[in-house]
Parts: sequence; C-alpha cells; structure tokens
Amino acid sequence: MDITDKLNMTMLCDFYELTMGNGYLEAGLKDRITYFDIFFRDIPDHGGYAICAGLERIIAYIQDLHFSEEDIEYLRSKDLFSERFLDYLRDFKFTGDVWAIPEGTPIFPREPIITVRAPAIQAQLVETFLLLIFNHQSLVATKTNRIVRAAEGRVILEFGSRRAQGTDAAISGARAAYIGGCAGTACTISDQLFGVPAGGTMAHAWVQMFDSEYEAFKTYCEVFPTNATLLVDTYNTLKSGVPNAIKAFNEVLRPKGITKCAIRLDSGDIAYLTREARRMLDEAGWESCTITCSNSLDEYIIQDLLLQGACIDSFGVGERLITAKSEPVFGGVYKLVAVERESGEVVPKIKVSENVAKITIPHFKKFFRFYDRTNGKALADYLCLYNETPDDTQPLTIFHPENTWKRKTLTNFRAENMMVPVFRAGELVYDLPPLKDIRKRCAEQLETLWPEVLRFENPHGYYVDLSNRLWDIRHDLLVNAGHSQIPEKQ
Repeated sequence: MDITDKLNMTMLCDFYELTMGNGYLEAGLKDRITYFDIFFRDIPDHGGYAICAGLERIIAYIQDLHFSEEDIEYLRSKDLFSERFLDYLRDFKFTGDVWAIPEGTPIFPREPIITVRAPAIQAQLVETFLLLIFNHQSLVATKTNRIVRAAEGRVILEFGSRRAQGTDAAISGARAAYIGGCAGTACTISDQLFGVPAGGTMAHAWVQMFDSEYEAFKTYCEVFPTNATLLVDTYNTLKSGVPNAIKAFNEVLRPKGITKCAIRLDSGDIAYLTREARRMLDEAGWESCTITCSNSLDEYIIQDLLLQGACIDSFGVGERLITAKSEPVFGGVYKLVAVERESGEVVPKIKVSENVAKITIPHFKKFFRFYDRTNGKALADYLCLYNETPDDTQPLTIFHPENTWKRKTLTNFRAENMMVPVFRAGELVYDLPPLKDIRKRCAEQLETLWPEVLRFENPHGYYVDLSNRLWDIRHDLLVNAGHSQIPEKQ
C-alpha cells in the first residue's frame, strides 16, 4: 500500500537524474542496458551487521513509475529539456530487471543489496527513491535489532512517531522497527496500513484530568479492565503512583478475577524505582503485574539498567530508535557496475578513488552466503560473476580482497544464492511475503550469525570475499586506470 499516494513519487529524484536522462537520449544512449548496484560501506554504530529492509515499498514505487502531464509541464517550464525527452517521459514505464536480497536478511558492507538492470534513463531515474527507502528502513531495522538484543528477551515497543523526521519516517519507521524485532508500535496508521500491532494506554494528561491520581487509575481500570497499564510517575512514583495503582487493581480488577495488568514509568531513576515498585507490587499480591518503562532509551541504557538489576518486563523506545540517533545515516550508494553491448556482452565498469573504501566492485554479480553444514552458522559471503556458481561439494579457498594474504579454505559448507529476482522485463515476479514472515526471517537469519559478529563492542568483522575471476577483473581495471601500486595476489 502506497502511504503517499497523493504524490507522484517518480518526481522524487535528484534533478541531475533528469538532466542525465535528457543527455542519454540526445546522445543516442537511452536504450543502452546498464547495471547498477546498491551497496553500503560502513555498518552504523560500528556494529557487526546490518538488516535489509524496504523492498516492499521499492516494489510499489517501481510499479507506479509514471510522469503526469503536470510533471511534464513543470519540466518544460525549466527551459532545459528537449521536447523529444518530454515525449519520452510521457510514455515512461520501467521495463528492466531487478534482483534483491529479501527483507529481514543480515547484510554486510560492499555486497550488492539490490541490482538494477535497465535502459540507462530508467536505471538512472530510480536512484534517489531506491536509496531513500533502502537507507531509511535498513537503518531503523538495524538500530531496532540492537535495542531488542540489549533487552535480552524482554518486549520492545516502538514509541517514536512524535519525534520522527516527518510523517513517512514515522509510518515506515514503525514497519522497519517491527522487522527488526519490535513487538508493536504506538503508531496507529502503521497497524492500519501494514499490520504492525498497535497499542497504548494513557499519558500524563489522563492522570492530570481527574481530581485525584487514584480516581484516574480507578476510572481507567473500569473502562479498560483487560488493558490496564497505569502511568505511575505523574506526581510521586513510590509515595502515590504505585500505592494508588495497587488500590485501583484491588478494588476494580481483583473482584473481576483479572490478574493481567501493568504499571509504566517514564521518568526518574528507573533502576531504583522499578526495584522498589516490584517489591511493593509483590508484597501486595500483584506478582503478575508487569512493569514497563520508557524515557529516551537505547541499547546502551537498556543494557545498563539490566546490569543494575532493574525490574523491567518491557520497554517503550522512541526517539533514539526511530531516528537512529547515535548514527542517523545509513550510507547506501547506487553505482554503475556494468553496461551491456548490443551483442549481449557485459562490460564491467569501475569507479576509482584515492579513498580505497570508495573503489567499487565492478561487473554484474551474484552473491552467495556460505553456511557450515554442521551447525548452520554463516561462514562468509562470496561475490562472483553472474555466470559463476561456487562448487560447495569441494573445498574452496576464500581471501581478503585487499589483504590477499589472508586466506581460509572452507570445507563442509553449503552455498546459498542470496539475491532473488524481483522484476523481469518490468513485470513483478516476486511474491511479497507477509510482514510477520519478514520479521520471522530476520530472527531466523540472525541466529545463523556467530555471537562474535553480534556483539556491540568490537564485533568480529564478517568476511565478504571475491571470486578469483572477479578479483582479477577488478585488479586489471584498477591497473588500466593508472593505479600501478595495486598489490598482486599473494
């Protein structure tokens, strides 16, 4: 479902994509088949992995690509584009091929997440939107999973809508957070659109609306007896909030035989207050009452709270999740990696830079993940040419693409092609899974990673290696570009 259906997202592009498109047409290159990869260079928060998200929205965008007459008139008003180009846009339709890694999959730097094969103008025009969606949703999914893992099995709820950077960030962010492991969201429309479970109880305004805190709690229990979560920190958590909550539970819920209830804290010394609140609830016979907390939480604060013995059953996490506050940019890029001649020959292209990290991996590629057949753990990722397939029945030596002396021979492994066809000749060929299945896939795929890759501090660097043929092609292109200092394979 397109959550911004009143806008033509085709026009959400960088202006240079249009000027280049006009140039391709005038230069006779509009039908030149090109290959572009989306990949990223660094994992946010210096983590050991990232999580891929956003494909469903990208699919909806590609299916709806078109230029309205209003769009064309706007472009004409710029007095920059040829009429031939404007006529081309009037009948614009995406006719290319797309391969992608399914949502919820752990991903690593330098490997292709999405590959677009399409005529030059088409491939260029989709750049901005694809990056926007991939970068944002992958960022939020990745941050969420770090927070979920810090909670050690406790429930995480997404509370970030009011602090998100715009409506789309709030709505799509809740979806990405669910993929990353959140149990639900406070964002109602994300439930309506995507099925992300929405929930909520009260704010401080509810308590302030009544003449007394007890009256506020009692009334809420009467109205919502099966969903009674009481916010106990409006005035004084331990002197009035928790005692009044216990009184309301005793007088309203206990006679009905209801034992499911909760209190929430949104301020103060959470570790101390939850320990004391737990003691008070247990002494009153409300061992079944759970404690939930919010208040500018992230993975590090949650981790510290649990180390301090905080008695918390669930967390509501808002601004630091939805904005990925610690590192709010996911550095995905979209780079040309090959062109196709009329004969069908695929010609590799490379971007060279003095900054080694910005040198691209050329060519139309496949991407395999190697799994240990004994324990199912992921061993390494392997990039190879589109017409290569690794033989997982024989030992295979992998090597570091820069430090080529670092080598390892793999045995007893299984090779899985991680990229799936999404569009063929402009037609959707991918069955979109339900959001719950994407979330489940994420959890299952993370189980294949070693604990050393998952840790917060100084995680083990996961290996993303190149086939010999791909390494040789990259090396030769660099040498031909004048980089004579490129080391030979050892």
